[in-house]
Amino acid sequence: MPVSAANSSAASSSHCKSHAQALPQRCQPLQQRIHRNRSCNTHTKTAGKRNRQIKISCAAGVQWDTGCKLVGCGSSVPEAVLSNKDLEQLVETDDDWIASRTGIRRRHILGKHETLSDHAARASQQALDMAGIHAEEVDLIILATSSPDDLFGSACRVQSILGAKNATAFDLTAACSGFVIGLISAASYIRTGLYRNIVVIGADALSRYTDWRDRSTCILFGDGTGAMVLTAQQGQCSLLGLDAHSDGGGQKHLNCYFSQEGLKPLNSTGASAEGSFTNIAMSGQDVFRFAVRAVPSTLQAAMKDADVTTEQLDWLVLHQANQRILDAAAQRLSIPADRVVSNLEEYGNTSAASIPLAFDEAVRGGKIKSGDTIGIAGFGAGLTWAGVIITWQ
Repeated sequence: MPVSAANSSAASSSHCKSHAQALPQRCQPLQQRIHRNRSCNTHTKTAGKRNRQIKISCAAGVQWDTGCKLVGCGSSVPEAVLSNKDLEQLVETDDDWIASRTGIRRRHILGKHETLSDHAARASQQALDMAGIHAEEVDLIILATSSPDDLFGSACRVQSILGAKNATAFDLTAACSGFVIGLISAASYIRTGLYRNIVVIGADALSRYTDWRDRSTCILFGDGTGAMVLTAQQGQCSLLGLDAHSDGGGQKHLNCYFSQEGLKPLNSTGASAEGSFTNIAMSGQDVFRFAVRAVPSTLQAAMKDADVTTEQLDWLVLHQANQRILDAAAQRLSIPADRVVSNLEEYGNTSAASIPLAFDEAVRGGKIKSGDTIGIAGFGAGLTWAGVIITWQ
């Protein structure tokens, strides 16, 4: 059964409440920032959607004075481009066939001497510059990716490139929902007072795991990175509502499995073979049906959590998987197409990078403005899906 993030938050808060008095001395500053209130899930707001005052609370009634503020974004993609015309030389297809079914005409692909970590660091630096925050002031780096340069993770490499010597860094894997899960995680860290400045990155190079002779998948994927910076603020929070789910029963529809067998030490011919994964396998119709249900559902739940309506949303920024999915989700939510951000034509599906990449372009292009309320939703392998409602400040 899918499990809502709200349920896990309630369990965590209940544990916090029952053991608060047992916190060690080193945690006392955090304990002092936590207040208790018998009313649960209470949001106090001023009139108008652009000046929300939020009393941050959870299902168990534990409240925090500190919220998060979204203050910077950035993106970086490889220079090399693979167009639909180029794909005509690899598989039996054509530009019109691909574009009419996906909305994609080009995708960017990592070159021989490029790394995902370099692009992730570049996107992060752009976000930090916009936020006016120095790398040394960053407390945490969360890298959402399914295709790191290093199997052990690439977040620490990004930390090193940035010079964020005071930051903890780790990778988070939740496929195309990874960036949204990363935002939820970062907001939670800030609300508890553990960290003040956090960089959340979405970065993927799925070209590494694509069969470029399989027409059903090679037309979809590209490489890219995007980042956001969150910082602490008192009495308000830019993350207004959230919703997140997983269903491992759907893993069979979209996966990329480890391709070797067990007992490697006893394999006379493969004991020294390099470990490897299969190429991406996807049941397109099953994933499509899942997506057009999951996206409206998770956004409606996040809007309910935020106490906002579709009429109050200025923009939708969804995982850029397929234009048909974006159109179907917007139609089910009764949101006009001109309020849905899409850059599929240029980048294709960049997995965890697609949302921050599209968001950054919309901000720098003048679409998303300060004070706007945005619905964001990711969905993909796992299966996972998640939504948040945010204000851009």
